[in-house]
Amino acid sequence: MKLASDKVCKGDACAPQRSLFYALGLTEEEINRPLVGVVSAHSEIVPGHAHLDKICEAVKAGVRMAGGTPIMVPAIGVCDGIAMGHVGMKYSLASRELIADSVETMAMAHAFDALVLVPNCDKIVPGMFMGALRVNLPSIIISGGAMLPGNHHGKAMSLSTMFEAVGAKKAGLIDEAELSFIEQNACPSCGSCSGMFTANSMNCLCEAIGMALPGNGCIPAVYAERIQLAKKAGMAIMDLLEKDIRPRDIVNEKSIRNALACDMALGCSSNSVLHLLAIAHEANVELNLNIINEISEKTPNLCRLAPAGPDHIVDLYHAGGVAAVMKELAKKDLIDTSLMTVTTHSVKENIASAVNLNTSIIKDIDTPNSKTGGIAVLFGNLAQEGCVVKRSAVAEKMLTHCGPARVFDSEEDANEAIYGGKIQKGDVVVIRYEGPKGGPGMREMLNPTSALAGMKLDEDVALITDGRFSGATRGAAIGHVSPEAAAGGLIALVEEGDMISIDIPKGSISLLVDESVLKDRQSKWVKPEPKIKEGWLNRYQRMVTSGSKGAVLE
Repeated sequence: MKLASDKVCKGDACAPQRSLFYALGLTEEEINRPLVGVVSAHSEIVPGHAHLDKICEAVKAGVRMAGGTPIMVPAIGVCDGIAMGHVGMKYSLASRELIADSVETMAMAHAFDALVLVPNCDKIVPGMFMGALRVNLPSIIISGGAMLPGNHHGKAMSLSTMFEAVGAKKAGLIDEAELSFIEQNACPSCGSCSGMFTANSMNCLCEAIGMALPGNGCIPAVYAERIQLAKKAGMAIMDLLEKDIRPRDIVNEKSIRNALACDMALGCSSNSVLHLLAIAHEANVELNLNIINEISEKTPNLCRLAPAGPDHIVDLYHAGGVAAVMKELAKKDLIDTSLMTVTTHSVKENIASAVNLNTSIIKDIDTPNSKTGGIAVLFGNLAQEGCVVKRSAVAEKMLTHCGPARVFDSEEDANEAIYGGKIQKGDVVVIRYEGPKGGPGMREMLNPTSALAGMKLDEDVALITDGRFSGATRGAAIGHVSPEAAAGGLIALVEEGDMISIDIPKGSISLLVDESVLKDRQSKWVKPEPKIKEGWLNRYQRMVTSGSKGAVLE
């Protein structure tokens, strides 16, 4: 079999390259084996990545057992929780493109034969996935696994509990001692934060789409089984290389539809929409918000994990994991079980032995939480290209709402008003100029949503933004409004007190202002100056597309 690494390892002309491999301590035998890039996002700043050195060592052991030579290379990763609420969050979504570029760069520059991708948290998972699709070398994803939930006087809690506690403290509902207890106990282990937030959503969807081994989405970070899965991933990559199975053999329109069906059943983060759009773009697969709505309308929601409910990823693991969810969906032919996966077997074979062990956590397909999926896409004059809400985390009474706009041109201004007690029941908080271009970087805004939840206003106040919300957000939080304000979208013309109508079941969102008034406002609108005028974010804001297209770069 001719290998990509032959161009740096074989023949007299490659003697200089081989001398550099010898400088790394490799032996002749190792140089003569397939070279497998192990792309590691290990760092000491991201709790979800702090243990990835151990995951990578297990991967490397698996590669060696199967006859390959593993070589670790790095990737960056932003901790969204630490970056939340300040300029750092502008870098989070944008870093996805840097990660994809770095995977492409390291793989092509060093002529790897195959890749094992070791991410765990929010943008790192889709970023590595996108890079793997771009280079299309045999590849497999093995994530670091989920954090265990904390314990709050006998009740499970997570990072979202922590953010909501800040709002509760501001409202006088808890005291300093209680806040301190929560902050010291909310995140008790390494791993991606314990609810069905963005990181765990994407780790589950990598399994559903076929690019990760069964168990990838749910095995907790601290379980020995996670290390075992990493070794199996290392061995599996050699099988994929031998059989020449590549990412674009696995990722296609049907497998992306499988991922979307699982997304709806699991109640994944609304950010999964952005990332699946970007993944589809790299795979040259047509995907748009109408297709996502189509799948949401026919796929029942089976899981209500935090923040939508009291259960966490470890509970989903003990209930049977992603495989059990897929088996429920297969009962109604809502997924295609004939598709190839990185196991080199079909979805049907992968889920054959799966069992739903707890129907209170994974509902039976005939008795779902709701007949429609966890995510809804809304359209209307306020979002002509669409906007996204995590429907499964919205209180029943807020599925339809009409209220006056409270308008803010930044997250900081909105936070100040919320914490200052200036938002009233029935209001619709509008946060604009936070989109891909306007932010730039489409900041996650967990602070305002958590503040409202902590103040017990999440069942009475809606939030709308051209930015995005954390996977830990609950309530009527509607993000990704497209076109965004910085691109001249209608959200830029909303004024204080304008009435906004939201109907999530009907998929509509409307600004109730006469067309003649809007035309007058449009004639007076002046595009604002960019918020970032230096550094690579300035370049990013000029090249990034709409949230409705996944915020990919042109």
